[in-house]
Amino acid sequence: MSEFAALGLSDWLVKQCQQLGINKPTPVQENCLPPTLEGRDVMGCAKTGSGKTAAFVLPVLQKLSEDPYGIFCLVLTPTRELAYQIAEQFRVLGKPLGVKDCIVVGGMDMVTQALELSNQPHVVVATPGRLADHIRSSNTFSLRRIQFLILDEADRLLEQGCTDFSSDLEVILGALPAKRQTLLFSATLTDTLQELKNIWNYDQNVPFWTRTVEELDQRYILTPEKVKDAHLVHLIQTFTDEHHDWSIIIFTNTCKNCQVLTMMLREFNFPTISLHSMMKQKQRFANLAKFKASVYRILIATDVAARGLDIPTVQVVINHNTPGLPKIYIHRVGRTARAGRNGVSITLVTQYDIHLVHSIEEQTQTKLKEFPTDEKEVHKILTQVNVARRECEIKLEASDFDEKKEINKRKQMILEGKDPDLEAKRKAELEKIRSRKKKFKERIQESMEQQKQAQVKKSIRKRRLQQQQKKARAGTSSQ
Repeated sequence: MSEFAALGLSDWLVKQCQQLGINKPTPVQENCLPPTLEGRDVMGCAKTGSGKTAAFVLPVLQKLSEDPYGIFCLVLTPTRELAYQIAEQFRVLGKPLGVKDCIVVGGMDMVTQALELSNQPHVVVATPGRLADHIRSSNTFSLRRIQFLILDEADRLLEQGCTDFSSDLEVILGALPAKRQTLLFSATLTDTLQELKNIWNYDQNVPFWTRTVEELDQRYILTPEKVKDAHLVHLIQTFTDEHHDWSIIIFTNTCKNCQVLTMMLREFNFPTISLHSMMKQKQRFANLAKFKASVYRILIATDVAARGLDIPTVQVVINHNTPGLPKIYIHRVGRTARAGRNGVSITLVTQYDIHLVHSIEEQTQTKLKEFPTDEKEVHKILTQVNVARRECEIKLEASDFDEKKEINKRKQMILEGKDPDLEAKRKAELEKIRSRKKKFKERIQESMEQQKQAQVKKSIRKRRLQQQQKKARAGTSSQ
């Protein structure tokens, strides 16, 4: 434990680490702790399961012990489940200090959260959307005295795409003091983070990795789309027969697919539970707790579970769909082979996904190996699996799953200050305009095609006429 002391940690924190079984600092902790304790901004990019959370929790707690007040530290994270996990780390490691934390995420009561914020907790762990809502609607708390701003899974927070946090981050950053320490942590180094690293005064001694860990055995199965579910059932049957105590996470691309697969695997008597954004927040926490406690051994999830969640006992990760981006793959397979343990990841690859596998291999600098399967056994259960899936899809449609999704979309629009009906009208108007443009284009193309055909017919008639005139002249000259 002297290694932690050599990094500058206080004795009480070293003892606390020892009680939790943290006996040796990981590379990311070795590189991030000293510059953070010296008051410098730090960007840490390390492999999944390498102790990134402790790399920022430990120095924050040490600084807090020197001058305890609230609100001292703000941690922003993209998912609700990760926010609870980080808060738990602060509570456990900061127990001798009596650290007070406040979790501010969507899906929970805003009034309760506002009361907790007004009590000036030491640490606030939040998702950007909900914290921005509190800043806009309340003046009962202040973030003007915070010493630390931490962005965990910074690549996801700063990227622009389907879930863009930029407007919420602007509101939050506007409420923070200019003089503060900023720490950014991620498992993948995106272009945005690379630019920040180059232009901002971040500590340059911190190593950057965008690869997977050596303990992870990365495999793939090449399968036609229609046989994918049969391969999945066969894989789970094989793993559960050989290792009854193994935990498995299956990642898929949509909430609907997640729900269908959960229902389908239950038809085959597999102890399965799901986690996706269409579920109520309490249900998400409950399902995650049941999986962590091994009440259920199989978790089917969307990418809401791909980031940061520390479930040490996961032995296998199966990608039901090949991730479209290498960084999503890195985060998904990072749920296994954590903290030096071994793990297996298997990606179901169709003929349309081969280019995605190549980009994953290039990014991770690892060649995926083929996973051996018994094709005869897979084809034996193919019809049964496909029938079970279709039945589950019919049941899901009958349960108004799509209607619930639409209701959730409307709720989200209202939270963003938009009128769902006006948005629907605007969308319908845009669709009409697109439709008119499409019809106009089709008419022009049709007109051009008709003109082209008329010109072709004209030239054919002209050629025939010329041929007839030639024959007529030839006839008169022979006479």
